[in-house]
Amino acid sequence: MSNYKFPVSGKTRTEHDLLGYKEVPQEALFGIQTLRCIENFDISNYHLCDYPEFIKAFGIVKMAAILANHKLGLVSDEIKDAIVAACQELIDGKHIEFFPIDMIQGGAGTSANMNANEVIANRALEIMGKERGEYEFCHPNDHVNMAQSTNDAYPCAMHLGLYYINEKVQETLKELIKAFDDKKKAFAKIIKMGRTQLQDAVPMTLGQSFGAFADAMRHEATRLQKAADEFLYTNMGATAIGTGITAEPEYSRICTDYMREIAGLDIKLSRNLIEATHDTSCMVAYSSALKSTAIRLSKICNDLRLMSSGPRTGLSEINLPPKQPGSSIMPGKVNPVIPEVVNQVCFKVIGNDMTVTMASEAAQLELNVMEPVMIQSLVESAIWMSRAFTTLRVECIEGITANKKHCEEMVKNSIGIVTALKPYIGYAHCTDVAKTALETGASVYDLVLERKLLTKKQLDRILDPKNMVKPAVVEELEK
Repeated sequence: MSNYKFPVSGKTRTEHDLLGYKEVPQEALFGIQTLRCIENFDISNYHLCDYPEFIKAFGIVKMAAILANHKLGLVSDEIKDAIVAACQELIDGKHIEFFPIDMIQGGAGTSANMNANEVIANRALEIMGKERGEYEFCHPNDHVNMAQSTNDAYPCAMHLGLYYINEKVQETLKELIKAFDDKKKAFAKIIKMGRTQLQDAVPMTLGQSFGAFADAMRHEATRLQKAADEFLYTNMGATAIGTGITAEPEYSRICTDYMREIAGLDIKLSRNLIEATHDTSCMVAYSSALKSTAIRLSKICNDLRLMSSGPRTGLSEINLPPKQPGSSIMPGKVNPVIPEVVNQVCFKVIGNDMTVTMASEAAQLELNVMEPVMIQSLVESAIWMSRAFTTLRVECIEGITANKKHCEEMVKNSIGIVTALKPYIGYAHCTDVAKTALETGASVYDLVLERKLLTKKQLDRILDPKNMVKPAVVEELEK
């Protein structure tokens, strides 16, 4: 990636690392290791700078680390103050343009961690009155990354970033739930035919259909939040493999306390840091929750497409807002394009879950090096789902109208209403009436009266829509 999101004059500064020397753009807050990542991993077109939640999270993690090390007497006031100030700027949303690296990268996230270390170190140097690259005064590894490894700092920042992204998912999902609830109220008195296996079943209200959609999504919101809460367990202080080498004995606890204070979230230290360092089950759980949400949402979109099918030869119970001409050859055709695009988002989320599953399974011994693709897949799924929630709500659900008269006529002419008569005339009579209605085209209503199985008064009472859409006590009918 050569097109930076910050102005470049062409001037450079020379930096070196294990592999040698490179010229880094003078204007860049990042350093040589970030530059190597840019050159090595031009893969996905998804870049860290596209997701400020992760950069904010790095600011929190690195600030907590330097405060903990300062409290332990390992770093001077001057360096601590400069690094804290630089981290606060990241938390405030500044300098995101200096995180141009691909989300998909080898090295288990080392490039992302070093990108944060270099940006913070160079910004701290400026705050101290030094030049970028004068690392003898504030070093990306020795100071910003003190008592850390990529293997604790990277997952902690990524998990915290995912927690913030989930907050946006929850916001858009709750707005969608409200839209379903509003339609539940608006359609509460519209009777329609319920169906099982695409065949007539028993009556219900259109409001009950939309109420079920609302509750399905409400359940998924709870599942998503429960999974996201697992992101608040940290392994800071685990360093390389969980043994805590290079960190002081009290560092883990102190750093976690600072993270909790800075973020204002209930961040907890994992019980076993060796286990936590190679474990990615929190990401698997969140991906599973996203997949479950996608499956339910896709089912809802399938239902909307069926319920709106027609307009003359389908179910045509509801009208979706017309959004664009539906055909280049068939005049007048309007397709359910919004549910269709949301279906496709759901398919993508379900596919991403397989990526997360396989990447989690790929853990070996004390580390899982496949975390970057898990992070990218989760970010993609969460953001696509959030956008899908908003698109479905604004462009579809809020504008749905009902074909009340048509719904009522389908109920009246349906054989399915015979089920409501079973407690009064018995299963055998109901079966015979239904069979005859199917064969002759006669209505259930007329056949029951013709066979004198019930009086008109009795039949009207039983088939009153209010009595067919909820449980009711079976009482002896008056003659």
